[in-house]
Amino acid sequence: MSILEKLMGLFRSGPKEVDIGVYGAPNVGKTTLANRMARDWEAKEFGRVSRVPHETRKPVRREVEISIGSKSVRFNIVDTPGITTKVDYRKFLEYGLSVEEAKRRAKEATRGVVEAIKMLKKIQGALVVVDSTRDPYDQVNITLIGNLEANDVPFIVVANKIDLPEADPEAVRDAFSDYTVVPVSAKTGRNMNKLYEAMVREFAR
Repeated sequence: MSILEKLMGLFRSGPKEVDIGVYGAPNVGKTTLANRMARDWEAKEFGRVSRVPHETRKPVRREVEISIGSKSVRFNIVDTPGITTKVDYRKFLEYGLSVEEAKRRAKEATRGVVEAIKMLKKIQGALVVVDSTRDPYDQVNITLIGNLEANDVPFIVVANKIDLPEADPEAVRDAFSDYTVVPVSAKTGRNMNKLYEAMVREFAR
């Protein structure tokens, strides 16, 4: 095959496509981050953001094409339910839900967590979202990263909520110094360009 034919084949194939999962504990800002990416790159938003845990109870997929310089990558981004070791329906009661609604949400959330974990073997990259106002040595964070490493899935640690005064992104960097860590505010958009650059660099090789 000639060089010209190879170049024409690349042109016809369009941007590279990569399946990316957005993972993390409940209420760390996964959907806020996913919605920010959708708004920045003119895609459909992922879902509603709520203070109630497990608002996202099943994976939601959107296509987001990110262009950095001359390089464009089509990311099939999946916003996943918050990962937790146990979904207790009584937690929902604190937010004014009825017992029936709370139990229904808990069942849906549990199914969503199981589905999200299964997806770890299918995705080509992951964004592990960490709340930079909390202790980064969280069981969910450690377990997620261990699973991603076991499945040879490349990932970026996203230290979210740096707009808050109590945020400590350096603590996240120190905790996960062996990995790529990008501090951002998904709410305000701060540092999102650095995250996009890292995504193209790490996931579209």
